[in-house]
Amino acid sequence: MARPVTLFTGQWADLKLEQMAKLTKQFGYDGIELACWGDHFEVDKALSVDGYCARKRDLLEANGLQCFAISAHLVGQAICDNIDQRHKLILPDYVWGDGNPQAVNQRAIEELKQTARAAKKLGIGVVNGFTGSSIWHLLYSFPPVSQKMIDEGFKLFADRFNPILDVFGECGVKFALEVHPTEIAFDLYTAERALEAIDHREEFGFNFDPSHLHWQGVDPVEFLRRFPDRIYHVHVKDAITKLNGRSGILGSHINFGDPRRGWDFRSPGRGGINFEEIIRALNDIKYQGPLSIEWEDSGMDREFGAREACEFTRRIDFSPSARAFDAAFEE
Repeated sequence: MARPVTLFTGQWADLKLEQMAKLTKQFGYDGIELACWGDHFEVDKALSVDGYCARKRDLLEANGLQCFAISAHLVGQAICDNIDQRHKLILPDYVWGDGNPQAVNQRAIEELKQTARAAKKLGIGVVNGFTGSSIWHLLYSFPPVSQKMIDEGFKLFADRFNPILDVFGECGVKFALEVHPTEIAFDLYTAERALEAIDHREEFGFNFDPSHLHWQGVDPVEFLRRFPDRIYHVHVKDAITKLNGRSGILGSHINFGDPRRGWDFRSPGRGGINFEEIIRALNDIKYQGPLSIEWEDSGMDREFGAREACEFTRRIDFSPSARAFDAAFEE
């Protein structure tokens, strides 16, 4: 049976959810992945306003939409990050507060705990998100970076996330990290280290997004096969590398969408990712959750792109075979 195709609302938070839900259905989607920003899903209101979650459910159901996950990427970023003025742009005012870095980290921790409780109240079993990282800036290893500094970064992640995961466990909700540059896990080996740091807690897994692996040169299929029991959610997003002798893979401090960049995101099917092999690997690991399109393409109208992406994803998805192709020759 084909997997549900959903649309992540993170890039559409300028629209009210009522309008977004109608568009999502018009584009042809089965469901919607709600961002915890804009008015799409507000964690504080979910826990304090009577009937808030019921009204969200009623709105989605009225538009024929399912919801399998909510996403807390922005607040998650502030948990392990070294806080600076950039975070003020992405956090709710009550999490940013006075901007004191340690206080922001602590408020972000409490907000993610509350997000698990809000997910349970909404009837959702997966919260996608980020962790941030205190050691991302040490990536290049010059000036020389000691192993102790890296170890301390993973320890800090464990110290801050274990109490969060306790609440996720109490709520029966999974946290799915989107493996991504600037997070504690940004490729296959750092994902292994992150799991080791928290003693492979079941509450923690991954929101698989091939776009962030592809441009780094990591094969997304290898990631799926390395963590078959930790893929709690899947994003469909494409990317392309455009190295031409002038551009670099690190992006050159040039914004997304600029043709000078060495890599960029693309609408699904219009980049360099081999989705055929990804679907086959998802079948092999028996993933039956949604395929959620995180639509990002600076060079394309987003409504055209979202509709086309839905059609593309339905076309590439298929169920595994229930029998061998040559079974007729068996005795």
